[in-house]
Amino acid sequence: YINLVCDIIENEEFNKLKRNRHHGLTRYEHSIRVSYYSYLISKILKLNTKEVARAGLLHDFFDNNDLSEKEQKLSAFYHPFKAIENSNKLFYLSDIEKDIIISHMFPMIPHKIPKYAESWLVSLVDKVVATYEFISSYSKILSYKYANIYVLLLIIGRQF
Repeated sequence: YINLVCDIIENEEFNKLKRNRHHGLTRYEHSIRVSYYSYLISKILKLNTKEVARAGLLHDFFDNNDLSEKEQKLSAFYHPFKAIENSNKLFYLSDIEKDIIISHMFPMIPHKIPKYAESWLVSLVDKVVATYEFISSYSKILSYKYANIYVLLLIIGRQF
């Protein structure tokens, strides 16, 4: 896996994703997860592991730190176009890699239907990983929010 993606992981521009919050962690961490899990599944399904791993890393390759809150919410609908633009500047992309990046938000962007099995795979893995990350992040927020109530209940319970 590392041999397939090391030039991306070591790229200075790509490493800027470490400062972008995404689903409760960084966009860099999210992209690594999507890429690696897609890679593992693509091996089992005998799909193109190289293109899956590389495009899985690049599917969210855009910086949103300078965007307003409203623009950040709207980025769900245009970030694949920004990601492919950024990726094309720094890396050679095959047709499959381009399709993976541009269609990974299907069905939210309904006119960008995945054309390849590899594209469907990364799109699905992205949704599963994002859901897991969101739930994990949300459960931490809830546990912090209600931590004081829990401690108070423990104290009251010990009194009886």
